[in-house]
Amino acid sequence: METVIGNDIQHAIDLLKKNELVAIPTETVYGLAGNALSESALLKIFEAKKRPRFNPVIMHVKSIEAIDEYAVLNEEISALLRLFMPGPFTVLLPKKKNVPDLLTAGSDKVAIRIPNHPITKQLLEPLDFPLAAPSANPFGYISPVTAEHVLEGLNGKIHYILDGGTCAIGIESTIAEPAGDKLLIRRLGGLSIEAIQEKTDLLVQLVNKQDKPQTSGQMKSHYAPNTPLYVGEIKELLAEHRDKKTAVISYSKDYDKELITTYHLSANRDMNEAAANLFKVLRLIDKENYEVILAEQFPEDGLGKAINDRLSRAQAEFKE
Repeated sequence: METVIGNDIQHAIDLLKKNELVAIPTETVYGLAGNALSESALLKIFEAKKRPRFNPVIMHVKSIEAIDEYAVLNEEISALLRLFMPGPFTVLLPKKKNVPDLLTAGSDKVAIRIPNHPITKQLLEPLDFPLAAPSANPFGYISPVTAEHVLEGLNGKIHYILDGGTCAIGIESTIAEPAGDKLLIRRLGGLSIEAIQEKTDLLVQLVNKQDKPQTSGQMKSHYAPNTPLYVGEIKELLAEHRDKKTAVISYSKDYDKELITTYHLSANRDMNEAAANLFKVLRLIDKENYEVILAEQFPEDGLGKAINDRLSRAQAEFKE
């Protein structure tokens, strides 16, 4: 199978209608899309990514009205969704019977979002089915933020990559579950807790990771480069890993240039820019034959929480 990068939305639509897979751009990361109601398409997603079937997949739809077709809504939840959709916000809701168990890994809840990328909005509009679209990369590896990143990981496994440029946010969506007067954050992501709290009177509460994922992105080890990665105080980590070829991921600080190479996520200390650059920098470093990657702990404001979450999961397998 030859994997092609292109801009032909109609070709992508035709492939999706045939239960084939298409990598699509979103404002967060590129997704590996297939018909969310087709077991055949869903199985192809799991196979292409080598993704465990116990790990649920997010459904992508074109409108809040479309969400109502697949999940249980009420007026309060619909009003909440209008505050944050379309955008980097995924809602976890009780699913309706037309949602395949394969999509939700047997859970009675489904994670749904409305992507805010002009190309994918055009793609979704004429489709009469929603799209399942986990990140378009081999399972567990760094999420892709360009069409070229997708090609690196899935070349020969899918037919088409719809090129939408570099993803603006560069980190996956925030996943939240309404629960009475609370909004439970199941995954930190591209919409910060502070931004959510500004627009709602609900108590926003971060939920601890779970052994059995209820939605995508809850596994302890995820988003990992091939190069061992450790997070913490850089000077202490350098002492532990001296005499190794080392790359350091820093917000904006410079370290000893004679011993290491420092990759800044934002010279201007802009947390949104840092989040957008995280996966790009991890992929760049992973190609340079470093023996170890050391990363700072980022300030816990805005998207800093989500950056620290991704770095923590990326280092998990190397710590064990």
